[in-house]
Amino acid sequence: MAAVRRPLTRVEQAEWLHHSCLRCLAALDITVSVQGSVPDGGLIVSNHLSYLDILCYSSVAPCIFVSKSDVRQWPVFGRLATNGGTIYVDRESKADARRVANLMEDTLKSGVRVVLFPEGTSSDGATVMRFHAPLFESAVQAGVVITPAALLYQMSHGDPARDVCYWGDMTFGTHFLKLLSKGQVRAKIKLGSSRECFSDRKVASSIMRNDVVALHTRLREEHRRSKL
Repeated sequence: MAAVRRPLTRVEQAEWLHHSCLRCLAALDITVSVQGSVPDGGLIVSNHLSYLDILCYSSVAPCIFVSKSDVRQWPVFGRLATNGGTIYVDRESKADARRVANLMEDTLKSGVRVVLFPEGTSSDGATVMRFHAPLFESAVQAGVVITPAALLYQMSHGDPARDVCYWGDMTFGTHFLKLLSKGQVRAKIKLGSSRECFSDRKVASSIMRNDVVALHTRLREEHRRSKL
């Protein structure tokens, strides 16, 4: 009788996604540079720009992501995210928040990094939108550190705000095919200092947004100076 394959643990899912994303980035000609120290665990919060964000952060270190449920249906990226243990959020259902928070808390307590995009949607990268506080509750309850991060894309041929960032009424297939024609993409991730446990999710959300905004501002200023 054939052996029944057991489900992967959170650690194994994060490791699988890490190695898969490294291969995907190489195939897509996307390079990632990192400033700052990657935390050993806890929650990482970042601005959100594109479906490429998951590839970039996962290539840096094994982690589990929290993402909108729509991603599950995307070609290639949906399969990657699902097999990599992504925790999907149904944003149309308030009742789903408790289930997601429990999954996040369990994952954080297991020692696996969790990456959260608290803006709730992607943007063109011009600003950092307001953060949604509820999903910070899991980190508060798990008693783990929270690390701010910011992400910026650069390219020689094209405009990252349109050709890499995925937002508004853009459609996935059209956007991805256009991205493939643009040549190399460079992603820059800046990680800030981890903050110790918070006692309140609203305080955590507010402070971490300020930290992410500061990192985002520095990244954009460094990019502006590099073009002078």
